[in-house]
Amino acid sequence: MRTDSVMARDTAGPDIDVGTASGPRHADRHFGTRPHIPRVPIYDRQAATAIEEIDRWEGGVGWLAHSGERGRRASHALRGDDGVWVFDPVDAPGVDDLLATVGEVAGVAVLSDYHARDAGAVARRHGVPVHVPEWFERVAERVLAPVERFAGAIGDSGIRVRRYAPFPGWREGVAHRPADGTLYVADALGSAPLYTVGEERLGVYLLLRPFPPREVFAAADPDRVLFGHGTGVFEDAADALDDALAGARRRFPRALARNGAGQLRALVGALG
Repeated sequence: MRTDSVMARDTAGPDIDVGTASGPRHADRHFGTRPHIPRVPIYDRQAATAIEEIDRWEGGVGWLAHSGERGRRASHALRGDDGVWVFDPVDAPGVDDLLATVGEVAGVAVLSDYHARDAGAVARRHGVPVHVPEWFERVAERVLAPVERFAGAIGDSGIRVRRYAPFPGWREGVAHRPADGTLYVADALGSAPLYTVGEERLGVYLLLRPFPPREVFAAADPDRVLFGHGTGVFEDAADALDDALAGARRRFPRALARNGAGQLRALVGALG
């Protein structure tokens, strides 16, 4: 279940000078100077020191290794028919203990060509390969572990993966487990502040809003939607998905004004 603190962070505004915990930022009336306000990083590349559990349900769990970053990189463990599959992990102390609460790890899967993250480290510790969609080009060489390519489904897990490559350079796999209604979207959708506007509980990535990927999700009727960026949507998930896709183009100007600069920095950070 999502905690109030997590929900508050996921609906926070963009990284602008809104102030400090003690009040709004403004010029010092006596000295004419402003205090230094550290900028919240898009992606925190330092070694994580702890995890924050998110998205707990009967069939899995998620976590944030850097809960303070604006990019809100989320990792998940899903229980499949053949064991636990770890999606797009960011490593941190406590990850293995958290995975043990779900079951034995059957494999690690990377579902965005830009989500190598710490997949290799987690896979090596558990003695399993990293599974990568056959249409990915970039990520395999960045994973320091044995790699197995797949198409259509991940092992014998019952988790189906659909190819999504809207334009050159974007390669993603959208995972769906019909048995328990779990939908996982690495990049195209998210609940992190950089994705959403207004009352959206999940949003379409800015560059995709003019032509939202409705066909990719046409057959999905999820009980929950999990993301590579942000905490999952568990309540009325199908309605939240429909609203995000139906309103993506109409809300594009607002999303551009609110999130454009931040998503540009996120894109540069992902390419690094």
